Amino acid sequence: MTTPWTPGEGGRAGKRHAPATLRNRDAIAAVLADWLPPSGRVLEVASGSGEHIVHFAAAFGHLIWQPSDPDPAALTSIAAWSAEAGLANVAPPLKLDAAAPGSPLTGADAILCINMVHISPWAATLGLFAAAAQLLPRGAPLVLYGPYIEADVPTAESNRAFDVSLRARNPDWGLRDTAAVEAAAGAAGLSFAGRRAMPANNLMLLFRRT
Repeated sequence: MTTPWTPGEGGRAGKRHAPATLRNRDAIAAVLADWLPPSGRVLEVASGSGEHIVHFAAAFGHLIWQPSDPDPAALTSIAAWSAEAGLANVAPPLKLDAAAPGSPLTGADAILCINMVHISPWAATLGLFAAAAQLLPRGAPLVLYGPYIEADVPTAESNRAFDVSLRARNPDWGLRDTAAVEAAAGAAGLSFAGRRAMPANNLMLLFRRT
């Protein structure tokens, strides 16, 4: 079962650890190998602890990776993981709230968002799509990862329980229906382009700027 980002004890220089990253990063990277562009800048929205982005930056050295997060503690953790990795293709983290209008960037060649859509208000997802429509060139990918509900696929009991627990924590959170996600993306100018079933009842969804 996917769980919300719950960092462990703060480590050196503010590093945080999200255990799920160790379990899912290689599976995610395998799909990214098919979906990412051959060159350019990848914006990760809601980078969390920063562990994913340093792993992907090491795996895809031909791309520049731009982490971001709205949480100052997360930005500190991202910077710490990046400094430890010593990778030249990871840019300094940006403070970015997907639900807020505007972006400190002027463009990106791909956008990646892992485990944000269900642990944020729906406004954050709408803001993510609006930013993708603004920042991405035509045909460029927006990639989402996380648990979703699909009308034609039985929802795993663990995901049902997870959805209940999320809504109990915050009524604006919860697993989203893929049909609603696709409709919102389409309204923003993004077309649905792919779906991959992932371990632990997660999905990766691909959208492209139209």
